[in-house]
Amino acid sequence: MSETNSNLQEIPAQELKEKVITAIKQVYDPEIPVDVYELGLIYEISVYPVNNVYILMTLTSPNCPSAEFIPSEIKDKIQQIQGINHVELELTFDPPYTQDMMSEAAKLELGFL
Repeated sequence: MSETNSNLQEIPAQELKEKVITAIKQVYDPEIPVDVYELGLIYEISVYPVNNVYILMTLTSPNCPSAEFIPSEIKDKIQQIQGINHVELELTFDPPYTQDMMSEAAKLELGFL
């Protein structure tokens, strides 16, 4: 992130969103062998000019022992994407997380299907 706004080349929004999802999929809840994206912890990914990213996410519970670790790791992974300007991550518990938010792949991995 040493580049200034004037030196950034805008990455097409869909391409940047795909890179963000790939980065998020590298982050795992240490108690669950599934990445946080497939767990359904990511509520929103928005891409704004010039290469600014907003993430709205939750955790499996407000008392999650990884509450500080997971959001900071997600933000760090996104900031490592070449060309990223700024990452804002907001944590919410509304709506509360449920297992219904998991992808089919996550449910299969955890034996829920």
